[in-house]
Amino acid sequence: MSARELARLVQAREASAHEVIRAHLERIDQVNPVLNAVTLVLTEQALRAADAADAAVRRGEPAGPLCGVPMTVKENIDVAGSATTLGIAGLRDAVAHGDATPVGELRAAGAIPVGRTNMPEFGMRWHTANTLWGATRNPWSAQHTPGGSSGGDAAAVASGMTPLGLGNDGAGSLRWPAACCGVAALKPSLGRVSHSGGHGQPQPAPFAFQLLAVHGPLARHVADLRLAFAHMCGRSGGDPWHAPVPLAGPPAPAPVRVSVVTDPGGRVDPVVAAALRQAAGVLAGAGYLVEERQPPMLERAGEIYHQIMSAWGRVHEHQPPVATVAPGEFARFWETFEPAWTAAAGTPAFDPMMERATIARAWHTWMRQAPLILAPVCTRPAFETGADLDPRWQAGWPDCIRISVTVNLLGLPAVTVPVGVEGGLPQAVQIIGPRFREDLCLDAAAAIEAGTGPLTPVDPRPQPRA
Repeated sequence: MSARELARLVQAREASAHEVIRAHLERIDQVNPVLNAVTLVLTEQALRAADAADAAVRRGEPAGPLCGVPMTVKENIDVAGSATTLGIAGLRDAVAHGDATPVGELRAAGAIPVGRTNMPEFGMRWHTANTLWGATRNPWSAQHTPGGSSGGDAAAVASGMTPLGLGNDGAGSLRWPAACCGVAALKPSLGRVSHSGGHGQPQPAPFAFQLLAVHGPLARHVADLRLAFAHMCGRSGGDPWHAPVPLAGPPAPAPVRVSVVTDPGGRVDPVVAAALRQAAGVLAGAGYLVEERQPPMLERAGEIYHQIMSAWGRVHEHQPPVATVAPGEFARFWETFEPAWTAAAGTPAFDPMMERATIARAWHTWMRQAPLILAPVCTRPAFETGADLDPRWQAGWPDCIRISVTVNLLGLPAVTVPVGVEGGLPQAVQIIGPRFREDLCLDAAAAIEAGTGPLTPVDPRPQPRA
């Protein structure tokens, strides 16, 4: 069931929160051994919270809009009483003393954390694997990546272990796993959702992550994204970037115009191009005015993203070698990742932040003509596991995700929504909107979903022969 359906059942006393949580814990027991998406199951804490919710409902107290709804939380977001590991073995005992602000807000709305989810070390890889917990499997295909870095949540949502996941996105880390696993994800605008308590550290994140990364939800249904989003961005939690902007803006002039970006960078795989055409056709049929348009300064936007990440993405200049902190496969990945991303930075800017402002102004002017953008999340479909350790693969990857990292650079909202299955793998697109217009993105994503239908939950377990 969807998060909305589950909450309605609990509020109407047609099912207890205890029953809902127990059912999802049983589902985790059934399929997580196959997927390795949930790293820690919060059984006792979740059932206690469910019993408390049921007691409150029996007393006639108002039930929260997410009352009894299970959720999972990525291991770089604080959940009181469990470790915020960042996928690093050395942080296996780094137990958080309190919830990150969005986790606390979702709890206050009635949601109940049932597990922590897997991620690559530091969240710095597009495949979910680490030396602490091992690799997460894509529910559709063991040979293909579930995406990263929020791949644990995407796989858990896609396989029915939870209706809601909470992850983050600094370079497509919500949208790419959602696309790989066939679920929906919302990357909010910069400043929407408090970033406090997001890295298991008392001090703020490095500047690049403050500017480029945001927390957001994953779900099987766009309506569930909207429900979760509405209840996770109210408090600042001390985050100086937080902006208390209304959740909905003025209606866009009808028909709402959508720019389709068919050349986002790199060679567009035919499967990706077909998914984009399908989504464009659904939007046109739903009354949107759809036309191909190329955004300004897109190539330079990708370069400036990489310059900012390279210059301000580190905690300090004297970090221990990566191989010391995260040995094994991640160290191999880093050997190819760092030179590829350095090359993707292009000509150094005199002032990258000044050039970012120039790009943001150009996009703002361009989006006045059409407030929404339909684009691929990546110009390639889900890759085979291990491909991202190949230097030749890494050299082409920055071009493939150029439009996704541009969304991070400019602090824009975007929603990933699946559109179908090709070659046994789900295919998806993203809807990008002006800053603080998540409502427009969600509306368009809901229209695509209505025209294509959700693809999940899927059962990753081997099926018996007929």
